[in-house]
Amino acid sequence: MASLRQPACVKDIDFRSPRGLDKSLLLALADCRWVAHHDNCLIVGPTGAGKSYLACALGQQACRQGYSVRYLRLPRLFSELAIARGDGRYAKLLASLAKIDLVVLDDWATAPLTQEQRHDLLEVLEDRYQRHSTLVAFQLPISHWHELIGHPTSADAND
Repeated sequence: MASLRQPACVKDIDFRSPRGLDKSLLLALADCRWVAHHDNCLIVGPTGAGKSYLACALGQQACRQGYSVRYLRLPRLFSELAIARGDGRYAKLLASLAKIDLVVLDDWATAPLTQEQRHDLLEVLEDRYQRHSTLVAFQLPISHWHELIGHPTSADAND
């Protein structure tokens, strides 16, 4: 069910590479207490830094600890939601996403969001807030989210 993009594992992470990884922080995240407490995780870094790999490794670790996990590329999620809106499955799809212990959203901030995408993202995140965890991997610093999201109220709600 997780559909992880890569067969990544926390034990295989190379901390010797000069990527600025904080080994103690990553190993603390690997215990998945943050998932148990319904906290969220943001992985930020430039293209090629290994954000998707780290996201998949933490997703796999959560699976190993018995949590339900689903990996989604944000552009594909938006497509799925648009199709579901058209065929009447929108509410059902949102409800199913709301029940997953950890949703991994990858490829965040690849293009500015449309009004419909802003609405969809807010619905997904609001349904999960303080109920389940979300991990978001992106290359755009949080300080640029307003520009990407394109609407101040929605951007503040997603901060």
